[in-house]
Amino acid sequence: MSLVEAQAAARRKAAARAGARLFRAERAVLVAVEFTGERRKLGAAARAARSAAAQAASPHPGAEQAALESVAAGDLDFSASLAEFEELARSAGAEVVAVLVQRRTKPDPATLIGEGKLEEIAGVAASANADLVLFDHDLSPSQLRNLAAKLPCRVIDRTQLILDIFARHARTREGQLQVELAQLEYQLPRLAGRGRAMSQLGGGIGTRGPGETQLETDRRKINLRIDHVKRQLESVRRIRRQQRQRREAVPVPVVALVGYTNAGKSTLFNALTDAGVLESSKMFATLDPKLAQLRLPSRHKILLSDTVGFIRNLPHTLVTSFRATLEEVERAEVLLHVRDASSPLMDEQKQQVEKVLAELDVAGKPLIEVLNKIDLLTPEDRSLIQQSGAGKHSIIASGLAKIGMDALLAAIDDALIADPLVEMRFRLPQSEGAALAALEAGAIVSEKRFDGNLVHLKTRGAASLMERYRRFRAKG
Repeated sequence: MSLVEAQAAARRKAAARAGARLFRAERAVLVAVEFTGERRKLGAAARAARSAAAQAASPHPGAEQAALESVAAGDLDFSASLAEFEELARSAGAEVVAVLVQRRTKPDPATLIGEGKLEEIAGVAASANADLVLFDHDLSPSQLRNLAAKLPCRVIDRTQLILDIFARHARTREGQLQVELAQLEYQLPRLAGRGRAMSQLGGGIGTRGPGETQLETDRRKINLRIDHVKRQLESVRRIRRQQRQRREAVPVPVVALVGYTNAGKSTLFNALTDAGVLESSKMFATLDPKLAQLRLPSRHKILLSDTVGFIRNLPHTLVTSFRATLEEVERAEVLLHVRDASSPLMDEQKQQVEKVLAELDVAGKPLIEVLNKIDLLTPEDRSLIQQSGAGKHSIIASGLAKIGMDALLAAIDDALIADPLVEMRFRLPQSEGAALAALEAGAIVSEKRFDGNLVHLKTRGAASLMERYRRFRAKG
């Protein structure tokens, strides 16, 4: 082998090694912290309830049982939160090599976890050859700097991890701008402090800098970029408003799917519309809103919107940055709250979704609850849900198995307020073929008879359609 061939082979091997490093999953150590102060308060409440029940003339054992169940639920809640965080890490493309848990009464102001646990994490990260340490908690700028100084790899908190997943899944220009805005606003208070490379104002010859520190320069650049991204987003929103105005010129109600991440919204969206959007078990697989037209059993046309999923402790900056995406939720006439019926934390997830809906000021909108993924339940569990209060006031469905679709469409029909279903009788001349065709296409015709040159119809359909042909309404 010649020298040139040997050098080429060496370059190929080096490129292969670099590619392997580039495309391999990053090795991550997960750190979850539970603060037990609240748990102790619940334990004290249980003891107080036990004492009160013993002293009362008519005991109330239910109060003690409720408090004890609250304490027991804490363990389940923490375990579910940890499992959810592991799924977040995998959705970001990480390979989880170790999981460390710490329980403490309150957070350490400097590092969140304390010096002893910090040394343990450093040792585990070094021995596992980890690329990053993920914290299932938001870190303050000072905590992030202190941890980064002590650990042998990168440190990422919960918000930064969610932002990374959002960045992976943003496909439209609007989604990419919203992710960038959220990332910039996250980075701004976390810029590193003063350092050797930072230019300082001095008091002697040759010590005068350009008038600002490197930190101030970085902040100024980020603020300028934030302003630039906001202007671009406003341009995108202007285009969206124009599109919405064109849609509203021909009024078509919007029905928005909302719910916890990975509740099966996109699968349900496809089952109803055959739109073929991405279905994935990964969290936040849907980031950019999708719209598809849907015809209801009443022949009423609506626009169905698939939106980004919510999650516990959703960073407020994300809710703010993604306001444009969530405008479809704000403009919707009816919300479909899709819930994962197979999740043991179905009720807790419901509370998280309702919290975000309240932030968006849409909690008062007509809402239909859809208990999705019913196909994953055993017949016994399915029967229990159907008999429970949740099942009686919700639609039992499965987007994957297409169970309950007819009941869901009928419920949407009944929930539309702005353009409700009405019954009306018409008497049209046969020469009005366009009006006759529009009524037969857009409404349910229950009666139709001919009387000479006239056609008599009894129809049920959208009020907007009926009003359009009110001049042909039959009297009496």
